[in-house]
Amino acid sequence: MSKPLSLNTQAILLLTAPLLAGRNGDMPKLLTPGEYNRLMRHLRDLHQQPSDLLSGDGALLSACQPVLDESRLRRLLERGFLLSQAVERWQSRALWVISRADADYPRRLKVRLKEEAPAVLYGCGAARLLETGGLAVVGSRHVDDVLIDYTMAQGRLSAQAHQTIVSGGAKGIDQAAMRGALEAGGQACGVLADSLEKISLQREHRNPLLEERLVLISPYDPNAGFNVGHAMQRNKLIYALADAALVVNSDYEKGGTWAGAVEQLTKLRLVPVYARVSGETGKGLLALRQKGALPWPDPQTADEFIATLDVAGPLEVAPLSPPASVFAVPPVTPLPKESLLPAKPNRKAAKPAPPTLPPLSGAGEMLFAKVRELLLQMLADPRTEAETAADLNVSKGQVHEWLQRLVAEGALKKVHKPIKYQVNVQRSLLE
Repeated sequence: MSKPLSLNTQAILLLTAPLLAGRNGDMPKLLTPGEYNRLMRHLRDLHQQPSDLLSGDGALLSACQPVLDESRLRRLLERGFLLSQAVERWQSRALWVISRADADYPRRLKVRLKEEAPAVLYGCGAARLLETGGLAVVGSRHVDDVLIDYTMAQGRLSAQAHQTIVSGGAKGIDQAAMRGALEAGGQACGVLADSLEKISLQREHRNPLLEERLVLISPYDPNAGFNVGHAMQRNKLIYALADAALVVNSDYEKGGTWAGAVEQLTKLRLVPVYARVSGETGKGLLALRQKGALPWPDPQTADEFIATLDVAGPLEVAPLSPPASVFAVPPVTPLPKESLLPAKPNRKAAKPAPPTLPPLSGAGEMLFAKVRELLLQMLADPRTEAETAADLNVSKGQVHEWLQRLVAEGALKKVHKPIKYQVNVQRSLLE
């Protein structure tokens, strides 16, 4: 992935990123995840997006005063030179950056973590691997050769089954799982807590990165050093990107592996969590079993491996198919480039449906309300009927009917040459 940063991503980096590659002098306090989410909700209510903060509109910054100090926002947004230095360094090292504003931000993170999904992801390698699911493998850094060999075998089997290994990239179990998969010609996703730039340049990663069998990502600056809190926080990303998880070993009631697994079993419940049961397991794995972890069946063939990952059936990150599945989780719809948390539909803007369309009532009206909300999110930038139908995985005829109704309401406008549809911003702001 190599493309210019969207304006929204530039704004988000200025607000949230330390920009260590170009750092000098005093740095204003960055927005915390909570502050960032509050600001995004406020901008949405103002019918604005992050890129609008770069316009130099003092009135908009003043309008954000209720949620964040205006002078602090100004200082953060004035770091343009630092950002240019950082971007130049990242690009020279084949690192890319995507934000929640970008259409290619991983859907699995958006749907599963929602506002807890990182505002920015830094990465190197084939970003498409972030959507492939697979098996998350986690465990301790300090393990014996027996467990290293066992874990590498799981990685090799994943390669035979054409499944991705997702892990944290740390020494020990993480690296063993990824190495087993990559050496067998498979693919892997490493979710790093630190040192993305340094790790991406390591010799053993060169060929898998060039062959697009490896992606390394981090929610933290590529030059950030190790931080226990960061390591803990990135655990949920590992699980969220996978279809199932295997805990190879764990300490009891301490350490990142234990904390991440317990969080999944008792709070997030994003994927089935397995615990190794063969060989010496120890108190930690036994305790995880008691909390609900499934026994890892030690599959011996590719088919058995795939069946093990399918134990919970397809999850909500499957491709959007029938409309009902779309409406159940509207926030996961791929967003248009440079569009983040678009403005909520203005309820006052709605008019009765044109007489050529049969009036909807009850469940039908509830369904269209979801359709309306979803399309107003998607069409912040112009799209054709065909593009919209493809994104929703519904017929062009159905999409045509929805779009015509919203045009008649004044919520959408038609753009010609070629014919596309876009949110009628002027109408929504006037009413």
